[in-house]
Amino acid sequence: MGTLSYSMSISLDGFVEDPTGGIDFSAPSEEVHRFANRQARETAAFLFGRGLYDVMEEFWTAPERADGDEVEAEFARIYVETPRIVFSDSLTSVPAGCRLVRRADAVEEVVRLKKETDGPLDLGGPGLAASLLDLIDRFQLTVVPAFLGGGTPYFPPGAGELPLRLAEQHVFDSGAVYLSYERIR
Repeated sequence: MGTLSYSMSISLDGFVEDPTGGIDFSAPSEEVHRFANRQARETAAFLFGRGLYDVMEEFWTAPERADGDEVEAEFARIYVETPRIVFSDSLTSVPAGCRLVRRADAVEEVVRLKKETDGPLDLGGPGLAASLLDLIDRFQLTVVPAFLGGGTPYFPPGAGELPLRLAEQHVFDSGAVYLSYERIR
């Protein structure tokens, strides 16, 4: 059975995007990137909301990524070899290696994927995560030493209580901290 993990880099004050929608604050160090590459190798599929999909797809499928530095090139290869599912009502098509699912069908699709998939399903995008909150098994945060003062929060406002247990932690030389919490059901 698949495990749904909501994975994002966040600021110290809990935001995945700055007030202008930017994510430059979360650019990973080489050490953090290598850690992310190891996780990506184990991922059965990436699940994205439209906004994060646009950013990831444009950046990681660009030809210069595969020819870039070793760590980025490795992630680019992993990224294009891993099935990608984008949940969107506005897209009409996606390239090879991707599958399009309408947002109205998100819960049904993720329930099916969890039953039929062995391994981690990596969910990215705060809007999609908010709509699938009850299905998320793990919350994986890479906390970046930056204070944004506003933006898009990792957890949706009014989410209510989420009983969690720390499953894994890792401190990086850059000051970033990886935290993985399992939902207590």
